[in-house]
Amino acid sequence: MAKKEVTVEEKLRALYDLQLIDSRIDEITGIRGELPLEVEDLEDEVAGLKTRFEKLKIDLGGVDDSIKAKKIAINESNELIKKYKSQQDNVRNNREFNSLSKEVEFQELEIELAEKHIKEFKAQIAQKKDIIEQTEARITDRTNHLEHKKAELQDIMSETQKEEETLIKKSEDFEKKIEDRLVTAYKRIRSKVKNGLAVVPVERGASGGSYFTIPPQIQAEIASRKKIITDEHSGRILVDLELANEESAKMYKLFAKF
Repeated sequence: MAKKEVTVEEKLRALYDLQLIDSRIDEITGIRGELPLEVEDLEDEVAGLKTRFEKLKIDLGGVDDSIKAKKIAINESNELIKKYKSQQDNVRNNREFNSLSKEVEFQELEIELAEKHIKEFKAQIAQKKDIIEQTEARITDRTNHLEHKKAELQDIMSETQKEEETLIKKSEDFEKKIEDRLVTAYKRIRSKVKNGLAVVPVERGASGGSYFTIPPQIQAEIASRKKIITDEHSGRILVDLELANEESAKMYKLFAKF
């Protein structure tokens, strides 16, 4: 459905109302500050720590299994030593005796090597347990911090969420009152200028937030509300102070109801 034809003054009022609404949304977003990002970062950190914790436990289990395997190997070597020594009692010549002696020596070396590995594995276990303990403490600390930040964010959200949702709806409603090309221009300017102010009043002969003086003739054109004029320095849409004050008073009454 085509939008109803409106005067330039009505467009300027609607644009300034839209600016006031969006500025109030910016204020609410500013109250939250960096909290949403902090919460997100903490969630990622806790998730990473938990993944590391689980991996460490798996690694610890693997080292335990290695120790068990070495102990089994030691038992097997001991059994073989008993077997070879028993066979030595029944050898027929020195060659067989020496061959069995070498087998015994080999198994003793295997036992010695296995015991060395077990000692190394136990050192690894002690180290991993220490890291696991530190990681678990870190998880507890960061989780508590995360819950605190979540509660802080939730408190702010509970105070402002309803107002923000209402204002966003109002912003969308006001956009519908303005022709598309102006909304597009407004959003483009808003995205590029400081504090998101795309529509500003002329105050003390200069556009709001600027020290560049606007020529009297241009000021008169702005006050006549016959055409949309932008600041040549910042690109902002300009309105006269009287219009700005009227719309501000109207919109602040609206905000007070939320």
